[in-house]
Amino acid sequence: MQAILLAAGLGKRMRSLTETTPKPLLKVGEYTLIEHQIMRLARAGIERVAVNLFHLGDRIREVLGDGSRFGLEISYSPEQILLDTAGGIVQALPLLEGESFIVANADVWTDFDYAKLRPVDGTGTLAHLVLVPNPPTKPNGDFFLHGNGRVHDHNGVAAGPLTFAGISIMHRGLFAGLKPEPLSVVPLLRAAMARDQVAGELYDGDWMDIGTPERLHEANSRFMA
Repeated sequence: MQAILLAAGLGKRMRSLTETTPKPLLKVGEYTLIEHQIMRLARAGIERVAVNLFHLGDRIREVLGDGSRFGLEISYSPEQILLDTAGGIVQALPLLEGESFIVANADVWTDFDYAKLRPVDGTGTLAHLVLVPNPPTKPNGDFFLHGNGRVHDHNGVAAGPLTFAGISIMHRGLFAGLKPEPLSVVPLLRAAMARDQVAGELYDGDWMDIGTPERLHEANSRFMA
């Protein structure tokens, strides 16, 4: 499989750090957040990664280059306006081959093993989401993981809500007929959940959404001490 890293966000909650540095280039330990992600993808055997760009995108391109130092190929999808998650994916799709692909946020830190992920069939399943226990910053979670491995936005028989880790497998069919215009992927996922076309898994390893300067400091203290 191949992968899309979402790296176009403005990083508003990280200001003033992100006024001169895009959030994916903030460091946890020796490497930037996006470098950690790319190295994990490379170790999982991913050979091509597309990165969408907006805020200070040229800085990201300068740091990552063509991907050869990571052992994979990196291509870029610069956005003239901020396209949000679904719009950004739609614009980047021509850079990828295959029907299923990994989608990951460039601004999370995790030790998740991407080699565990498998393609989805595009009929019974349009997406597979990695969910994590709710962090203190998001006690109400996002979605429910049911005992049959399906993900829904309603309770049903699930034990409780979990938080979307920003790591998934998605199928081109989820974006059928869409143009590269501003749109979140969440409504698309909720519509697919209503059709029982979203699967998922719980990951209880190291994961952190680096959304504030305090969390960046915490990540460096916890994982790089």
